[in-house]
Amino acid sequence: MLRSIQPRQNTVSRAPSRRPAATAARRGYSARHSSHALVRSDDNARLADYEQRIKSSFDGIVPTLKRISAKQHESDFVAQAQRIAKTELGFELPMDVLNDAWVDQLDMRRLFAWAVFETYRRYTDDFNARDPLANSQDAGFDAFLQSCGFHTLDVTPCADGRLAHVVRYVLRLPQSAVRRKSHAGATFDIEDNIQKWTKVEMLRHREATPNEASEPTHYLKTVVYHFSSVDPDHQGCAAHGSDTAVAAKAGLDRLIGFREAIEASYCCGASVDLLLIGLDTDTDAIKVHVPDQNGNIDLDRSVDVLALFDETQGLSTSDASKAIDAAITECNASVQSGMQRFIAQLIENNFSQIAYVKSNHGGHYPDIGHAERFIGAGVGFEEVQLRNLMYFSYLDTVEEATKDLDVGVKIFSGLNVAHGLPIPFVIRFDYHGQVPGSKDRAQQRCSRVTDALTQRYKDLFDRGLLHVMQVARDLHQGGALNVFACTADTQEVGAH
Repeated sequence: MLRSIQPRQNTVSRAPSRRPAATAARRGYSARHSSHALVRSDDNARLADYEQRIKSSFDGIVPTLKRISAKQHESDFVAQAQRIAKTELGFELPMDVLNDAWVDQLDMRRLFAWAVFETYRRYTDDFNARDPLANSQDAGFDAFLQSCGFHTLDVTPCADGRLAHVVRYVLRLPQSAVRRKSHAGATFDIEDNIQKWTKVEMLRHREATPNEASEPTHYLKTVVYHFSSVDPDHQGCAAHGSDTAVAAKAGLDRLIGFREAIEASYCCGASVDLLLIGLDTDTDAIKVHVPDQNGNIDLDRSVDVLALFDETQGLSTSDASKAIDAAITECNASVQSGMQRFIAQLIENNFSQIAYVKSNHGGHYPDIGHAERFIGAGVGFEEVQLRNLMYFSYLDTVEEATKDLDVGVKIFSGLNVAHGLPIPFVIRFDYHGQVPGSKDRAQQRCSRVTDALTQRYKDLFDRGLLHVMQVARDLHQGGALNVFACTADTQEVGAH
């Protein structure tokens, strides 16, 4: 029997009457039992192992280079350096840099950038070869999404690296089934999103992908803004001056602008639904602004998932699931049933991530601020699903993304430049190899963006404090990254 649960004051902003709730089984996912009935502890263990392994490969670069630097005047320096690099990093360093060390000081900035790029390349190729974040439940996601009334899930998080894991970790969704395009402040480009919506709807009409156009499903556009519970005045969204209210409003305004643009361009019945989510980057707990039956979102109404997690601790699987649905209804009694079912699943999924942070980091991350390892710019990077690994700028040209890039360079000026280390930029434009000339065009785009980037930040580039690697991947054939050029490598660069 369901025991009476009275949500705390901060669980939801208002508490209207409750209605019957759906269980976890009816949502399409089975929960694994742990200290919280809805937490999937086996998934947590696997994700923690993967995160630790990948981040340690990047974090081992500086200590390894320090060891190598200390030996640069020894007679067998090159042999020692390569032995240390191979043992600690898994690869050797560029011979031309090491061979020139006896003439002058070892070019540590160049070695650092090269090591970051090589680590990224190996990490990406391994990800695409093994799909290490795949989950046995991923196969049922499309059917679950459509059962909720949606055929496409399009998520825009902030470009801040503390949100890079929002799909696979925070929301526990299959990254291959979710469109993720990051922008500074989560303020996505409306015209670009209209093009994406048009492409999706055209495929539904022409190829019945992902479902028939006659099916009454909608395109779900979601924005994830962020805030800090530990240091809200300084570690919130840099693009919005760490003002949570401003960040949330900017996300909502962009969502409304997108819906209005679709309706004005096509018709008032165009199939777009909206969802706004706040993310506490310290705990990975979300706040969900539950829309009403007309899709309207109130910034003052949200489900506080961290509070709900604590409220449901100790309940059975069934009772905890019912409590989630009750909290959603308390937040907005007129929410559509499909949207309620989808939000309930997101909340249940987020419970596992809350437990993940509690178990592995004592409740909140030690790096509450920025700790990204490199900047990624262009189109691609689907494999980056780890928190604080990469700052991302989705772009076609530097000119259209100056805000995103400037924010990223400002962040890395504190992380790297202030300590004499360069900013590693990975410029990437994936392509469809079956299209004639697509690889050449991808290479040209990489080169064009690199030229504009090195001109915009010319002072940093001239001082060796900004390095660039240009890459692309054939989405049709798959396989390894193509490395077109790298400023940290004077040797001829080709496909790895």
